[in-house]
Amino acid sequence: MAETEKKKAPKKAQKAAEAEAAAPANAEAAPKAPSKRARAKAEAGPHASLSFLRIAPRKVRLVADNVRGMPVGNALAMLKFTPQSAAKPLAKLLRSAVANAEQKGGHVDVDALYVKTLTVDGGPKMRRFMARAMGRAFRIEKRTSHVYVELGTGARA
Repeated sequence: MAETEKKKAPKKAQKAAEAEAAAPANAEAAPKAPSKRARAKAEAGPHASLSFLRIAPRKVRLVADNVRGMPVGNALAMLKFTPQSAAKPLAKLLRSAVANAEQKGGHVDVDALYVKTLTVDGGPKMRRFMARAMGRAFRIEKRTSHVYVELGTGARA
């Protein structure tokens, strides 16, 4: 008789009953594993970010490529003598990341810090219009950048 009742029961109810039987009893008590993004955030070292920098990402990347992977002292020295306009904000961001390392990590050897990651992403574009001949208007896009720097300590991988 139990078989006939199973056949008569709606399919949704049958699937729910099967899922309950298949699930372990303490599945609700087991903690979920952290997501990939949360894990990366927890593992991240000292870092700093700069949003809405009013320099085009392409120009900032030229300077960032020279600094990536260098010890912090050498990177700051290089940025000091780099003529591009993106050098000043990048130097300020790097000093901020060093300050964050000292503040959060307690006593950190500043000489052992190096630029682990330095990413430059595009931000929103400000759109302006320029008058052209015969009543036309051309769009000018003033680009912005989002910069993220993470410092590493000790030996580089």
